[in-house]
Amino acid sequence: MADQSKLIWFNGEIIPWDEANIHVMSHVLHYGSGVFEGIKCYSTENGPAIFRLEDHIERLFISGEKYGIIIPFTPNELTKACVEIVDLNGFENCYIRPIAFYGYDTLGVHPKNCPVEVAVASFFWGAYLGEDGIENGVDITVSPWKRLSLEAFPSSAKASGQYLNSMLAVKDARERGYDEALLLNQEGFIAEGSGQNIFIVKDNKVITNGENASILMGITRETIIQLCKDMNLEVQITDISKDMLLNADEAFFTGTASEITPISSVDDAPFGDGTPGIITLQLKEKYLNIIHGKDNQYKHWLTQINQEDVLNSVVSE
Repeated sequence: MADQSKLIWFNGEIIPWDEANIHVMSHVLHYGSGVFEGIKCYSTENGPAIFRLEDHIERLFISGEKYGIIIPFTPNELTKACVEIVDLNGFENCYIRPIAFYGYDTLGVHPKNCPVEVAVASFFWGAYLGEDGIENGVDITVSPWKRLSLEAFPSSAKASGQYLNSMLAVKDARERGYDEALLLNQEGFIAEGSGQNIFIVKDNKVITNGENASILMGITRETIIQLCKDMNLEVQITDISKDMLLNADEAFFTGTASEITPISSVDDAPFGDGTPGIITLQLKEKYLNIIHGKDNQYKHWLTQINQEDVLNSVVSE
């Protein structure tokens, strides 16, 4: 469960968490007309640092463009807002949630003159699939719900309404005793988890699917592909059939909240002895070193939180 924070950035102002309210007739509440991001901040020896902040903000704007949601702030303003709200809330490790959405004006499906409102929150959120899951692996099930079609939604956009599809899948999985769901796409290939991309390992080859599989183009996914190349691990982007998954040597989820989470079994069929595989653990160790600032090669992916810099940026505006 997310812990409440002291402050939130809302439409360009820092206000108390409890005062960040919208009208119940807001367009987003009725139609899911919003786009958002999930970003993580981690403790490092130089203080807290946000992982791939600019990339996340860029994707937020791309998602908005795909839905015609024109965000009334610049990417630089929202980047500063993320840094500022982490600093003012006094976090070392936290989750950051920027969101842009249509507010109150009309209840017609067409948003017409609905204002676009923007908020950036930061709060503590523990391991998405549990501490045990991220260490020892999770048990997943193939969902009876299929991933949204590319012809119905821009699946590469991170949009609020689209996540009803994910909600149905994960609720079904939990009710049947599994940790997470895995959705197939309309063609019957593997798509993704309810909030994660998926990788499999077969004969030391790391395999994941591409945009045509109706997946969100995850930033953690992109990170792992780059790390595979840098570690001289063969990586292949292709459609993944259910048989390929079930016959894989290893499998793992990736995502901002899930980080690198090993998959122990699919519908009670384990991978090997059910413990995390060697390549999964190698990639996980590399990733953890990067996000905690212990790998100088990738420090350009980190935005350090520096109180003096934050205050100067606020004063200059």
